[in-house]
Amino acid sequence: MNITRQEIEDFLYQEAELLDSWKMKEWAALFSSNGTYVIPPIGNPDADFTKSLFLVHDDRDRLEQRALRLLKKEAHVEYPHSTTLHNVNNVRIVSNDENLVKVKCNFATYRTKRETLDCYVGVNEYTLVNENGELKIQDKKVVLKLDSLRPHGKVSIIL
Repeated sequence: MNITRQEIEDFLYQEAELLDSWKMKEWAALFSSNGTYVIPPIGNPDADFTKSLFLVHDDRDRLEQRALRLLKKEAHVEYPHSTTLHNVNNVRIVSNDENLVKVKCNFATYRTKRETLDCYVGVNEYTLVNENGELKIQDKKVVLKLDSLRPHGKVSIIL
């Protein structure tokens, strides 16, 4: 794909802004028709989802359902919504061919709710494709660089 690092950075910043603004429908629309969103187990980024318990392993339909569910009052853990701040940095193109581009970037996502601040840090691995003339996420893998999750042991926001 003929795309620059600056265009990729702008796309990733847009994703971060959508998440921080709780525009979940728009966030889900960034994914291709066969997109995936996964968070493998901490300490095992190359785990096989058929043999390991992933924090998140969503195909396109599930990630859209997750996004819509987070907007409902019934999603008690995120109602009212947390305040989040997604920071993206060290964006690098891993490979770039005519059909897709693989990108890695570091991230820090801050979440505050009920006077508690959580910080999630790690590396996002993306496969980006051109679908119908638009840049889309085919795969997003969130590799958490943490020893463990806080005692609550969950990720209730979209990283």
